[in-house]
Amino acid sequence: MSFDELTLFISGPTYLSERVRKAALLPEFGHRDKDAVLRLKPAMEHLREIMGISPDYAVLLIPGTGSDAMEASVRSLVRDDERLLCVSVGAFGDLYAAIARSNKPNVEVLRFPDGAAVDLKALGRKLEELRPAAVTVTHNETSTGVMTSVRDVCRVISEHGALPLVDGVSIMGGAPTFIEEGGVAMYSSSTQKCLALPAGFGIAAVSRAALRKAKDVAGRGYTTDILEHAKCAEKFQTLTTTSTSLANQLFVQTEYIVNQEGVPERFRRHERMRAMTHRWTRSLGDFRLFPKAEDASVSVSCIVVPQTLDRGALKERMRVRGYLFDPGYNKLAVPSMRIGHMGDITEEMLGSYLDALQEELGSLSAASPARALSSQEPSGASS
Repeated sequence: MSFDELTLFISGPTYLSERVRKAALLPEFGHRDKDAVLRLKPAMEHLREIMGISPDYAVLLIPGTGSDAMEASVRSLVRDDERLLCVSVGAFGDLYAAIARSNKPNVEVLRFPDGAAVDLKALGRKLEELRPAAVTVTHNETSTGVMTSVRDVCRVISEHGALPLVDGVSIMGGAPTFIEEGGVAMYSSSTQKCLALPAGFGIAAVSRAALRKAKDVAGRGYTTDILEHAKCAEKFQTLTTTSTSLANQLFVQTEYIVNQEGVPERFRRHERMRAMTHRWTRSLGDFRLFPKAEDASVSVSCIVVPQTLDRGALKERMRVRGYLFDPGYNKLAVPSMRIGHMGDITEEMLGSYLDALQEELGSLSAASPARALSSQEPSGASS
C-alpha cells in the first residue's frame, strides 16, 4: 500500500520536517532509565524557554494530547463545591467547557460570537456576578483563527481572585505565551501544532501556587493528577509510559528551536507568515478574513469564501498538487477555509502554497463559475 506524500497546510497536525522524521529513528530507551533524562531534561528546559517561564512554574509532559492536559487542569484545580467559568470564542472554547462539564458539577459558560475576541468588560461583569474559583480561556481559537490576549484577559481573571486555566494548544511555540505576565495558573498545550511534532504529548506549565491549590482538591484522578505529574517532572520523567520515538523527536526539535532557529526568530517568522496570508486574502476581491485583523492568529488563518466555491473539489485539486487543504470548520455560519501557517512551515513554502491555491481557485472558477457547494465535506474538517 502506498500513501500520498502531502505537505500539510491544515490547522493541525502540521508538516514534519526531515529533521523531525529522522529523529524518530534514534535509539529507543527505557522511560525510567537514566537515558530518559538525557532526552527529557534538555527538552523540558527548552520548553521552559519556549514558553518564557521561570522556575516558579513546573513543566509537565503528559502522555496523550492537549485535551488530556486541559482535563487535568479541571480535575486538579477545581473542587466540586467551587464554580468554574468557561470563556469561549469558538469550538475549542466549547470543548474546554465540555471537558469541564464532564468532570465538575458547577460550570458556567460565557460565550462570545464566532470570530469575535473576548470582551474584557463583559468578562469583568460575569466575574463579578459568578465569583468563580477558576476560569478557562482559549489562547488561540483554531476554528475561527482568533487569538486572545492572554496577558489582558488573565489579568482581569486574576484581579477577580480566580485561577486562569489556558488552552494554548495551537499557539505555544509560535508566539509568546505571556503565562507569567497574566498570572496563569495552568497553561496547556501539545506537540502537533506550532512545535511541528507528531501528536502524543500534552504539555503544561503549572504555577507553584496552583500546585499548592491542587493539594486541597479531592478526586484528582490518576493520569489527570498534576501533583503526580509534577513529581515525575522533578526527575525529568513522565507519569505513564511515553512514546520513546516522540521523546527523541521532542529532544531534537526543541534543541533546534532554541539553539538554531532561536525562539524570537521563530515567533517573527510566524508573524511574517500571517502578514503574507492576509495580503494574499486581500488580493482576492471576494475573500476576507473571518476575524478582525487585530485579533487574527499567527498560526492559522480563517478566511470567508464565496458560497459558490466547491471546497471539496478544491481540496482534491490541491491533493493532486501535493498539498492537504483545509476546507474550514464546517459548523461556522459562513463558508470558510483555513490556512495553517505554523511550526516548521517556511515563508517560501507558504508562498508556493498560496500560488498553487490561487491557480486552482482560478481553474475551478473557470470550470464551474456558479457551481454550488455540492461536494463540500459534511463533517470531516480538521480541528
